Amino acid sequence: MNISNTLVPSASSLWTTVRSVGAFNVACSLAALWAFLEVSRALRWRLKTTQLRGPPRTSFIYGVSHDLASSQDSSGMYERWATEYGVAYMIPSVLGQTRIVLCDPRAIAHFYARETWTYMQTPLSLALLEASMGRGLLWSQGEDHKRYCPTLVLAPALTPAFSNAAIRQLTSVFYDSAYKVKGAWDSAIESSKDVDAVIEVQHWCVAFLAYQVSFLIEATRRMNYISLDTIGIAGFSHDFGSLDGKRASVTKVFDTFGNNQQASAVNKVLRLLASVFPVITKIPTKRRNLMKKLNATMEEISIDLLIRSRREKDANISGRDEEKSIIGLLIKSEGQDAELHMSKEEVVSQMKVLLIAGYETISISLTWALIELSRHPDIQTRLREELLALDVDPTYDQFKASLPYLDAVVHEILRLHPPVGEFIRLAAADDVIPLSEPVRTVSGEMTDSISIAKGTLITIPGAAINRSSAIWGSDAKEFKPDRWLTEDGISGKAKEVQGHRHLLTFVDGPRTCLGKDFAIAEFKVVLSVLVKNFVFEMRDGLDTPLEVVSGIFPRPRVVGEDGIGVPLRVRRYE
Repeated sequence: MNISNTLVPSASSLWTTVRSVGAFNVACSLAALWAFLEVSRALRWRLKTTQLRGPPRTSFIYGVSHDLASSQDSSGMYERWATEYGVAYMIPSVLGQTRIVLCDPRAIAHFYARETWTYMQTPLSLALLEASMGRGLLWSQGEDHKRYCPTLVLAPALTPAFSNAAIRQLTSVFYDSAYKVKGAWDSAIESSKDVDAVIEVQHWCVAFLAYQVSFLIEATRRMNYISLDTIGIAGFSHDFGSLDGKRASVTKVFDTFGNNQQASAVNKVLRLLASVFPVITKIPTKRRNLMKKLNATMEEISIDLLIRSRREKDANISGRDEEKSIIGLLIKSEGQDAELHMSKEEVVSQMKVLLIAGYETISISLTWALIELSRHPDIQTRLREELLALDVDPTYDQFKASLPYLDAVVHEILRLHPPVGEFIRLAAADDVIPLSEPVRTVSGEMTDSISIAKGTLITIPGAAINRSSAIWGSDAKEFKPDRWLTEDGISGKAKEVQGHRHLLTFVDGPRTCLGKDFAIAEFKVVLSVLVKNFVFEMRDGLDTPLEVVSGIFPRPRVVGEDGIGVPLRVRRYE
């Protein structure tokens, strides 16, 4: 037996051993460095950030995030915590993260004045926005957002399409869409054996006319179709034709979101964990695949619209003043000499943002309006009387100044049912946030400002602020349009909220909604036509239970219905 061969390792095995030990040491060193950086970051955060009180962790993994995500009234949870812990407090989040929640008007005004520079989108928000809409207006932040920001460079670029003059010209487009719905509903009621029909209103905000056993008209989808056709014609000179029965590819994708409400337990867990590990959003879940399909569909539509509009502009055959339309202004921005130059990819991204935002948010608000009017027949009657007193369809200027009760109803819907309930941002730099009233820290001290360290997560619970009893008074949870008609209807605390009409529905600051006037005008036109011509009732009575389910944005649904069903009983007003 050759002992030397047995005991002495070969050169190759020695090199393998050295390499393996080296790799192990490198891995250990990297792990130690990561741990050191994390500990240093956590220590810095604790030293630099005011430690506030807040609710206890209900889950070791999720903090209170799972409770908020599962609740039908997350805004109520935020409000209860504000009552218990003060206008600024901390909540435990996923895997040891902590978020600071601001429920104070002064603190929120400070926050929005610094959004996009000091307070930026979270990595999860950026990943989700890029997956669904590309790198457009909502995705941009910091220096990038200056290129799109309405208060900076965007003012001479896109805002002419949302000016009063532009919206005044678009009023006829809003009316066209509203009267298409009226005609379809008239036909449906005529075909019914009864004097009324059950109309599934949300799909009339979203999808097309459909009949079911009880002569169910999918009116919810019609509200969505109104939004889609209107934003298509008004913004891009393109009629999707959904109100005429055409099944555009984009409506199929939107409907799929509405018809897949029961997310699996795995999907819910992944969505929560993605707040810490955004790479999880790349996992091909059913919702991820739907978002990819939506993005691809919207991109295809946007490119087709862009090519067609370029051809019309070159041939000078367009009948509209394209320089003042959304599509015309975007095409103009492609020019090398444009003040705001955007690449083709950026133009397409802006189009996707405007299509999705214009489609989803208006249809949700219209659906909630018909629900609340059905629940409050006295308010519905009063609104109809105001509208009928004009004898003719109101003009844009009359909508602005001559219909106070319609304005009150619209803003009460926007107050109670904002399409987006909360906003989460990440502090990109240290900051000190002032408060309008002092809060107690964990050490028992009172402070009228809170220090924020870089890396802190900040939550603005917009829906909770809109419905807060401390801000809007004891009747804050009630649907009460009259609050907008009297001087003392809006409390002093609510007047401190710096947003459109003291609401956070359209947020505030550099990211305030560019299309809010467009949205409100469309909302008023469509609602006026429907309320003047039809009477709405809840199909199963005033106490019909509702729930909120997840589409692209949260949507109402009658408990027990499939998809996003909101069936209302509708009859002609005579």
